[in-house]
Amino acid sequence: MADIKITVIDREGLKHELEAPTDMNLNLMELCKASELPVLGTCGGMALCSTCHVYVKSDHELPEMSEDEEAILDQAFFVEDDESRLGCQLHLSDDMDGLVVELAPDGA
Repeated sequence: MADIKITVIDREGLKHELEAPTDMNLNLMELCKASELPVLGTCGGMALCSTCHVYVKSDHELPEMSEDEEAILDQAFFVEDDESRLGCQLHLSDDMDGLVVELAPDGA
C-alpha cells in the first residue's frame, strides 16, 4: 500500500486529514509533529512521558499496549479507558488506514 489516511482531531475540535507513508517506520507522534500539530513528544518516543497522549476514536485493531506504555498512562492526566494510547507507541502500518484519533488535553 502507498500511503494511509489518518484523521487527527486537535484540541479545538478541528479535524486534520493526514496522509502517511507506512514504509518509513514512523509512529503517530512523529506524524503529528511533522504535520505541525501541538504534540510535544518530549521523550523522543521512548514511552517515558505522556505528551503524545491520544484517544483512539475508531474501531481499529491496534497492537497491544506495552508495560512501559501502560505504566506511563497510569500516571497521565485525562486517561480514558479503552481509548487512551501514546502516539509514539503506535507505529504506522497499512491496517491503520482510516484511523481516527483525538489529541488528549494538554496536561499543563
